[in-house]
Amino acid sequence: MNKMKTHKGTKKRFRLTATGKVKHRASGKSHRNVRMSSKRTRKLRGGGALLDTCMVKSVTKALGKYSY
Repeated sequence: MNKMKTHKGTKKRFRLTATGKVKHRASGKSHRNVRMSSKRTRKLRGGGALLDTCMVKSVTKALGKYSY
């Protein structure tokens, strides 16, 4: 049986906290930010939002050895 490989796209987009919750970056910050109000851009800053509990299992499986 082959080893399970880490999904590299998932590794770049998600991060696990010490308690096992999954954090992700808020969407809408990569381009076309001129049209946004300053207030909206400020609210998208920060440490990241938590992922819904229904998606945690699939993301941790895709992270492979980085899910500890």
